[in-house]
Amino acid sequence: MNINTVLLVVIIANVLFSLKGLNDYSFFEKFKFQIGAIKQGQKIRMLTSGFLHADYMHLGMNMYVLYMFGPSVIGELGEIKFLMIYFGSLLIGNLLTLKYHDKELYYSAVGASGAVAGIIFSGILLHPGMKLMLFPIPISLPSYVFGVGYLLYSIYGMKKQLGNIGHSAHLGGAIGGYALTLFLKPSVFTDNLFIVLLIGAPIVLLLLFGSKLQRK
Repeated sequence: MNINTVLLVVIIANVLFSLKGLNDYSFFEKFKFQIGAIKQGQKIRMLTSGFLHADYMHLGMNMYVLYMFGPSVIGELGEIKFLMIYFGSLLIGNLLTLKYHDKELYYSAVGASGAVAGIIFSGILLHPGMKLMLFPIPISLPSYVFGVGYLLYSIYGMKKQLGNIGHSAHLGGAIGGYALTLFLKPSVFTDNLFIVLLIGAPIVLLLLFGSKLQRK
């Protein structure tokens, strides 16, 4: 499959920036997401943290998923709107993380997961009929089922603090991809109204009752 030039540039930027971070501790520390540093005015971390990764597996997984979902979004919306969704989802994911971990000044995170989640959810809205397979379950599921499950798991993961995973960034990125896709292509409302409402239900519940998840 021929890869789109813009998608390739985004992947290469992630790889080069991440490799620099993995081999240069001071570089990694300077550009990672950290609540205290961001509150002190280092807002650039809201962007740069999305191009750093914790290890090679983390980097490889995010870039593989981006490689798989990116072309469908670009093909439907074009390169500029793809970039708007990618960077918008990255920032929305980090904003939710900043809000959720507001009192944890030493909380830090890295990764393109929020941006990638946004592209995944954009792809789901644009192509709800596609099938996805969840490892290790050897069956394919409709993409909208995956989408609802992803949102619910992320909300649950935030509440229970499951693993060393930035659930808030994943969730914020997914919401960003959902909202930005609807904004950039309003016809999705009429084309896939049921899917829009189905995926939107957990998001609405989060907006209504999100304070219950807030860390004390």
